Amino acid sequence: MESCRRTGLGGVLCSLSLLCVVLDIQLDGVLGATHVEIEHHLEMGRKLLAAGQLAEALSHYHSAVEGDSKNYLTYYKRAAARLQRGNILLKQGSTQEAREDFEAVLQRSPNHEEARDQLMRANELEELQEEAHAAYHQGDYSSTINVLERVIEISPWDPDSRELRAECYIRMGDPQKAIQDLTPTTRLRNDNRAAFLKLSVLHYSLGDHGESLNHIRECLKLDQDDKECFSHYKQVKKLSKQLNSAEELIQQERHQQAIDKYESVMKTEPNVLFYTNLAKERICFCMVKLRLALEAIDVCSEAHQRDPRNANVLRDRAEAYIFNQEYEKAVEDYLEAREFDSEGERMDLKEGLDRAQKLLKISRKRDYYKILGVGRGANKQEIIKAYRKLAQQWHPDNFQSESEKKEAEKKFIDIASAKEVLIDPEMRQKFDAGEDPLDPENQQGGGGGQGWPSHFNPFESGSNFHFKFHHN
Repeated sequence: MESCRRTGLGGVLCSLSLLCVVLDIQLDGVLGATHVEIEHHLEMGRKLLAAGQLAEALSHYHSAVEGDSKNYLTYYKRAAARLQRGNILLKQGSTQEAREDFEAVLQRSPNHEEARDQLMRANELEELQEEAHAAYHQGDYSSTINVLERVIEISPWDPDSRELRAECYIRMGDPQKAIQDLTPTTRLRNDNRAAFLKLSVLHYSLGDHGESLNHIRECLKLDQDDKECFSHYKQVKKLSKQLNSAEELIQQERHQQAIDKYESVMKTEPNVLFYTNLAKERICFCMVKLRLALEAIDVCSEAHQRDPRNANVLRDRAEAYIFNQEYEKAVEDYLEAREFDSEGERMDLKEGLDRAQKLLKISRKRDYYKILGVGRGANKQEIIKAYRKLAQQWHPDNFQSESEKKEAEKKFIDIASAKEVLIDPEMRQKFDAGEDPLDPENQQGGGGGQGWPSHFNPFESGSNFHFKFHHN
C-alpha cells in the first residue's frame, strides 16, 4: 500500500487491484472453502489416508469438495478432492457414492482418464457384489469366495465383503481363513463388536483360549454391558484359568492335582472336542509321571483313539507300556510316533525308541523286574521282600534230584542278580536306560557265561545270606 501512494495515477490502479484481491478472498469465504483451505484439506486427507485413518481422511475430502461449484479459482482443487474421495469410497465398496463423484469429475472434464477408469471399476464392482450375494444365498460358498476375491481386490477396505467371505469359510470348515478376513474388519468398521465376538468364538473353537480372551475383552472395551460378549467372556475366562492352572501344577510336578484340574476342564467345556482331547492327553501324561501304568495305558489309549496322529500320546503310552514291561508295544508306539515327526527333530522320540529297543533286547535275555515279580516302580523294601520270598522258594537245598537242583540253582542265581541290580541305584538306573549292568558284553574285559553278580556267590561261606528252612 505504501508503494501505491508513491506512484500517482499508477497508485490508483494499484489500490483497485489490491481491493479486487481482498474482495475475491472475501467472496471465496462466502461462497465456500478458500483455495488455501482446500489445499489444507487435501494435504490432511493424503496424510490421514497414508496413516490408515480412513474416516478422518474422508472428512477432510468432504470439506474440500463442499462449496460453490461455479467458483473458478477453487474448481480444480475441488475436482482433485472429489476424485480422491471417490477412490476411497470405491475401496470401501460404496459403489453408488463413488460413481457420483467420478461422474461429477467427468461432467466437467469428459476426457479425465482416471475418473473414467474408476467409473468402470465402480460399475464392475457393483455387478460382482450382486453376483457374490446371489451365489451365497444359493449356498454355493465356493463360488462366492471366488467372486469375492475380485471384489476385495477392487475394494480392500470394504468390511462387508470380508465378513461375507469369512462366513463362507466358516461354513466350509476353514476357521483359520475366516479369522484372516475378520481381523481387519475390526479396524475398518467403527464399534465392530460383532467381529470381535466372532473372532473370540473362532479362536476358542480352535483351542487358542488366550487369543479368544484378548478379542472378547476388546468387545467389552467398546461396550462393557454387551450381553453376548460378557456371557462369552465369563466362559472363556473360567476355562482359560483352569487350563493355565493345570499346566502350572504339571510344572510343579503336582500331577494328581493337575489330573483333577483337567477333569474340571472337561466339565467346564464338554462340547468343544479340542479341550476334551487336550485334557485326555495331559491326564495320560500325568498318570505316566505317577507311574500308574495300567491306568495310564487306558487313558492314553482313549486319547490315541480320539487323536491318532498325536505323537505326545503315543510317546506317553509307550512309557506306560515300559512300566508295565510290555516292551514290544512300547517300541511299536515309539515307531508310530516318529512317523508323525516328519522333520525328525524330536530327540525325546528318538531317545525313547532307542531305550525301548534296548529294554526289549534285554527282556529277551533276563528282566530283573520280572524275575522278582515286581513293577518298575517298586521301592527297595518291596524288592527285598520279593527277593527273600523267591530265594527261600528256590534255594537248591529244597530239591532232591540233581536236575531239579541245577534248575533251582539257575533260578536262584537270577533272583540274586536281580536283587543286587535293583537295590543299587546306579545299576538300576543303567538297567532302566536299557543296559544290563551284569551283561559281560557291557563290562570291560568281557567274560563268558552267566555268573554271580560282582563275584558274589550266595552259597560261599562267609556270605551274609542265611535261610532257615523247615522240612517235614
